[in-house]
Amino acid sequence: MASSLISRSHHIDFDSVFRFDDAGIVQMFESLVSTGLMEFLGCPAVFHEQALIEFFENGSVRDGMVVSVIGGMAVEISESMFVVAFGLPTEGLTDLSEVPKDFLSKAQRLFSASDKEVSVSCLKKEVKMQYRLLSDILAKSLFVKAGSFDAVTRDRFLLMTAITFDVKINWGNILFGVLKEMVTPDSRIMPFKFAFC
Repeated sequence: MASSLISRSHHIDFDSVFRFDDAGIVQMFESLVSTGLMEFLGCPAVFHEQALIEFFENGSVRDGMVVSVIGGMAVEISESMFVVAFGLPTEGLTDLSEVPKDFLSKAQRLFSASDKEVSVSCLKKEVKMQYRLLSDILAKSLFVKAGSFDAVTRDRFLLMTAITFDVKINWGNILFGVLKEMVTPDSRIMPFKFAFC
């Protein structure tokens, strides 16, 4: 399992993508920068496979903190420590269902690869290329869950909309919540991005 986690971890070389000739893709990456996720998404992959495996095997959530043992040493990660380590924004929405409905309607038209609106949950082939790419970045770097990557899930659509329309998201809270889910037994979230930065 760990080798599949390693092969699926991703980071973004923002300097390279800003040299693309496709204005839509460049604009999408500029939107990602404005979210405050550049340091998180752009961190280089560093693999300590055995420590990673041990961290998630021993991990749990206690008193709102992620705790684990690696090599006999106790590790405690608080939300504030996590936020500082990745330079994540802490102001904005913590509930994705609060993304303004008028932005969702605009996104359904804007994201569509055809003349008809896409659904909030749709197949990636139904959206424009830059939004397929954004969906993949979110799926593989932030919210990796077991299942198909061919679909744009409701949560991903909401995040894509928030990023595109510059809705402020409390990324520290949301991503720390994902980390807590990752160490929770029987969680369907797989440890990708966090473990490799």
